Amino acid sequence: MEKQAIAKYIRISPYKAREITRLIQNKSVADAMALVKFTPRKAGHLVGKVLHSAVKNAVNDPESNNITEDELFVKEAVVGEGPTLKRFRPKARGVAGRIRKRTSHIKIIVSTYN
Repeated sequence: MEKQAIAKYIRISPYKAREITRLIQNKSVADAMALVKFTPRKAGHLVGKVLHSAVKNAVNDPESNNITEDELFVKEAVVGEGPTLKRFRPKARGVAGRIRKRTSHIKIIVSTYN
C-alpha cells in the first residue's frame, strides 16, 4: 500500500532540497523523521512537513488495515523544479543583474514493507 504527499511551489532551490531527499530514501519513517528533524537546514524542515503529511495520509486512510508508522518506509522522495521567479538588481554602469528565485515541487511516497 502506497500513499503520497506533494508540496508545490516551495521557495527553495531544488538542488538544496535534493540533498535532504537523497538522505531519506529507502529509510524507515522513524529514521527519516529523525534525519529531517536534526538537519540544520531549511530544506530539512520543509521535507519534514511533506514526510509528516505522507505518513498521516497512510495512517488515516480508511482503506488501510490499521497501519502504524512502524510499518512504513520512504519508498520515493523526489524534488522537481518549479517555476523560477525572475528579478533584476541594478549593477554598475547601468547594467541589470539577473536574480533567479527558484521554486521546488516536493513529492514523497511512503509504502509498507511487503
